[in-house]
Amino acid sequence: MDTNIIVQDNRNDIAEFSVIRSKIHEIRDQKVMLDFELAALYQVETKNLKRAVRYNIERFPDDFMFELTQDEVNSLRCKNCTLKTGSRGQHTKYLPFAFTEQGVAQLSSVLNSPYAIKLNINIIRAFVVLRKYSLGYNELKQELKNFITEMNTELKEIYKILDELTTHKKELEKPRNPIGFRTIKN
Repeated sequence: MDTNIIVQDNRNDIAEFSVIRSKIHEIRDQKVMLDFELAALYQVETKNLKRAVRYNIERFPDDFMFELTQDEVNSLRCKNCTLKTGSRGQHTKYLPFAFTEQGVAQLSSVLNSPYAIKLNINIIRAFVVLRKYSLGYNELKQELKNFITEMNTELKEIYKILDELTTHKKELEKPRNPIGFRTIKN
């Protein structure tokens, strides 16, 4: 994966690919970014980001953004150590929003600073890289599955032939009746 993707503006603020990648989570079988992590990247307060989204809520249908449930927040807290207990975010008043790739792209129309636009481009690039990686992984997984199926078929045929050979060998090893006349010994 390309880890050299960065965003830089005249304030020397940098968001590297690895930082962006670490903030992409899989929730409800979708790759998403959470509002408070996006706010940190955009260098705005979470409440301001959420306010801008709520003022433009028609731009964010359910497949662009959804609100997490309390169980999902608790799962993230345990699984990724995303939300720390005992500090900010412990008792949030509102549940976080999760933005899909399309939702992050739509944020560029809501957050319109030059830095936000540059950062948004890199976030979209990170999603694209992850999608390519995921597609490559799925293709590899399918090829491996096909290979295993082919090998099982071939192995079944080999075992069948080996069984036939061992059966034939056992038949050959049976004692044969001698050929010719027998003489009686006195």
